[in-house]
Amino acid sequence: MKSEMTSFDIAAIVYELNKKIRGARVENIYQTSPLSLMLRLHQINQPTFQLLIEAGKRIHLTSYVLSKPVKPPSFCMALRKHIKNSKITEIQQHEFEREIAIKIDTRKGTYSLVTEFFGDGNVILVNPQGAILYALTYRKMRDRNILRGEHFKHAPPSGKNPLHFSQSELEENKSYGHLETLRALSKLLSIGGLYVEEILLRAKVDKNIPYEDLKKQQIDAIYTQTQMLISKTASGKFEPSIVIDEKGELIDVTPFSLEKYINFTLKTFRTFNEAMDEFYSKTAIIEKVADTERQFTRELAKLQRMLEEQQQVLEGSRKIIEQNKAIGNIIFAHLSELQLLAQWIMKEKSQDKPWKQIVTEIERKKQVQCTPFVYFKSLDSKRRVLNVSIEDTSFSLDLTQSIQANAAGYYETAKKIERKQEGAKKALYETQTKIQELKKHLIEKTEKIIVEAPLKKKKKAWYEKFRWFNSSDGFLVIGGRDATTNEIIIKKHTEPTDIVFHADIAGAPFVVIKTRGRTPPQQTMVEAAQSAASYSKGWRELFTAIDVYWVHPNQLTKSPPAGNYLKKGAFMIHGKKNYLRKILLTICVGIMIEKNQVTVIGGPTEAIKKQAAVYIEIIPGKTPSSSLAKQIRNLLAKKAPIELQRQILATPLEEIQNFVLGKGAIAPQS
Repeated sequence: MKSEMTSFDIAAIVYELNKKIRGARVENIYQTSPLSLMLRLHQINQPTFQLLIEAGKRIHLTSYVLSKPVKPPSFCMALRKHIKNSKITEIQQHEFEREIAIKIDTRKGTYSLVTEFFGDGNVILVNPQGAILYALTYRKMRDRNILRGEHFKHAPPSGKNPLHFSQSELEENKSYGHLETLRALSKLLSIGGLYVEEILLRAKVDKNIPYEDLKKQQIDAIYTQTQMLISKTASGKFEPSIVIDEKGELIDVTPFSLEKYINFTLKTFRTFNEAMDEFYSKTAIIEKVADTERQFTRELAKLQRMLEEQQQVLEGSRKIIEQNKAIGNIIFAHLSELQLLAQWIMKEKSQDKPWKQIVTEIERKKQVQCTPFVYFKSLDSKRRVLNVSIEDTSFSLDLTQSIQANAAGYYETAKKIERKQEGAKKALYETQTKIQELKKHLIEKTEKIIVEAPLKKKKKAWYEKFRWFNSSDGFLVIGGRDATTNEIIIKKHTEPTDIVFHADIAGAPFVVIKTRGRTPPQQTMVEAAQSAASYSKGWRELFTAIDVYWVHPNQLTKSPPAGNYLKKGAFMIHGKKNYLRKILLTICVGIMIEKNQVTVIGGPTEAIKKQAAVYIEIIPGKTPSSSLAKQIRNLLAKKAPIELQRQILATPLEEIQNFVLGKGAIAPQS
């Protein structure tokens, strides 16, 4: 699986970023991990962009919502100090190497945010004078230093820049001798092994032949294919795709189709940024899961080794117990014979016979199969221990004790080991429990990684910049948030067949039913009126109900009577006003589920209840919107299925506050 960007990847990303974010303002900077930065960028008349930079690994725009630390690290704070609210003027790739410099214009001059994607990677802020201000990692190296105050130097080139490379240089570089062509070109050009192999495949040149054996037509083909790839990159003719193997695993992401992957499945994308975003967002989860599994595998291996040792000890103990009990049983089964043998030996010794003579006499009797002498095996005269063998079992008898005492000794040994076994069994059970808990913990942690994976930021529809809802009957209803959006709604988004609502009070938004030529049912009319009432000044005044009227768009004009002036968001209304009386002020905030993602919706209660999985009703009150939004989010999460709770709790509070006007209160639960 791909773990770092190639020179061609960087060239493609730089091409796209220059088209997309050049001229954008750096709204804020976040350090989402020790090696990762996210720049929030704003371009005039465009949505906010998020540029993700991971040192040594990747750079691309991301549509995923990444968690931000509560307290920004010092490196992040330093970047904010120098380049926040400044303008990006250019994104450059240094000499087709794996290095990008983002040029940022500030009041003090042009800064460079340099990201290195080779080795362990780095992010370096270079001031207008070319000196290093800050770096993610400071280093002293043989060929350069990354230290504060030192002049910034680029890393030595990894090869020749293919953008400024002639065919004659290919022909002249025969100094690689017997090196395979793949290795030789990888050393010669700064494009990496993958693209050298791709060029050779396209040129139909065997990568394993010695470089010095290349013929002129082969060198011509290599040069031609190199220039073709360079040309595609320079012109932005990309075919972005993620490469998927036969197991369904993601193995690479490329800016254009490669011969190397001709037999693989390709998932195509509109831009290389989108392909990179999808690939690395998915593989980051895969890597996290794999790292977790490796960690647990090591811990599991230790416990399993311990378990095997404990099982071996228990098995050995069990055999010893059985053996000692068996010997005790044999002794009692042959008690009289063993007593006779022991008494005979001790009697002979009492007559001062030498041990050697006694043993010789026993061996003579054993040869003629004389019982009990046939049981004799050996005699340890110093320790007074008689070794015997009965029923294919060998054991020892202490001649200083009775035969019954010897049998009791074997039984007692078995009991002692049995008592010890209880502790060993307990330890074994504890180890087995730990193994089961570890396996369970692995499943839980893996599930948590997957569940807590960053979610894709939902693309907003045009009407989401306003207050909006879909009525119970499926009509889109939009309303102004302020004077500016009031003006925009009436001037740009109201058609002749639409219906315009306004609360009968100064300080209220225009609310428009987008009819598309249809006649809205009474329920939709009431819901639009309720939205106009609830987002009016009457909410702040703690009204419970207010009158609302509706008119046709052609009744509105920006032309005031002579001598008068209409402020922004205000319109003159001519003709009859159609009233809906005593409209209740109440708003409902809910969670709608689309493709396993949560969307906050808000509006009249009946409309939201019909569309939301969970919802909370609010009424005019005295709780500030920030506190009220937190209460609403927590209550929505409690009501939601457990698999959606994390998503709801991760929802930005402003998405809920968008549907709350100033202060309010949670409506009593029925």
